[in-house]
Amino acid sequence: MTLVAGSYEKFIWGYQLKTLDSPTLKPLFSYPSHLTTIKCVAVSGPVAVSGGADDTIKIYDLSTSSEVGSLLDHKGAVTALSFYTPPSLSFPRNLLSGSEDGTVCIYDADPFIHLKTVTAHKRGVNDLTIHLSGKLALTVGRDSSFAMLNLVRGKRSFHCRLDEEASIVKFDCEGGKFFMVSEEKVSMHESIDAKLVLEMQNQKRVLCVAPATNGLLFSGGEDRNITAWDTTSGKVAYCIENAHSTRVKGIVVLTRSSGSDDSNNPFLVASASSDGVIRVWDVRMAKKEKPNPLVEANTKSRLTCLAGTSIKSLRKPQIGKVLQMKMKMNKDL
Repeated sequence: MTLVAGSYEKFIWGYQLKTLDSPTLKPLFSYPSHLTTIKCVAVSGPVAVSGGADDTIKIYDLSTSSEVGSLLDHKGAVTALSFYTPPSLSFPRNLLSGSEDGTVCIYDADPFIHLKTVTAHKRGVNDLTIHLSGKLALTVGRDSSFAMLNLVRGKRSFHCRLDEEASIVKFDCEGGKFFMVSEEKVSMHESIDAKLVLEMQNQKRVLCVAPATNGLLFSGGEDRNITAWDTTSGKVAYCIENAHSTRVKGIVVLTRSSGSDDSNNPFLVASASSDGVIRVWDVRMAKKEKPNPLVEANTKSRLTCLAGTSIKSLRKPQIGKVLQMKMKMNKDL
């Protein structure tokens, strides 16, 4: 399992999580990959990407722990990144990126060719999420609006104003519902018609969420807690209080338990904070007592985002070579 984090200080951080015997976070790489602040990261299989305030997307080959290329199709800071990976594949098929210029870029991730740029919002894109089918995406923007993108036709198919600006949008694990975050409020909606299902009210501003199986949603933010919400009732299932010394900026659900009555319950969750610390938790312990992190790493930087993946197989052992060859071919043409 791999964790990738970005920071205000333009550094990208990569760690390999090993859970056999005693859990460890092994450093893979750390270097200043952008010219300024890293705003978002995404990981799928053996590839990771980061978006920065320098209007650039950087691409990383996790199998070689190296940076292998850049994408320069936005005219504003890159604020959101998301991969689409079909269930049958270990390598992503598409990458979507959102920017402060209000556009969403659609890329073929095999190997990273720009397909189209779609104007989603009049102002910046705050966040985006891709449906499990890979046919549509949702975005929320700084213009206090919500948009749906038809990824088959490559155009915006729906747009509406919101009562208040949303900072986060995420599909659930099954794709039947999606979540939107506005300050302290998290709302759940039906994917088919955006009908409001329920609202969850946190005490302080929510800065990150991670949907999990069996109706759970993990959130973190200004309260420094990691909260597991029961999305059937809208109430708190359990909470790790004071998980970090400062606000939580990223949460990733890493694994799920097996061989027990609650086999669908995720138990390894990673979190990152602006205090520079990345921690991995066995959240099952939160139901019984105040848990201690299984393992942690201190980057000594102000972290802004976190992404993670479990690498099952590297279908393309060195994506860097393939990407460089493709970029050269495009340049020659």
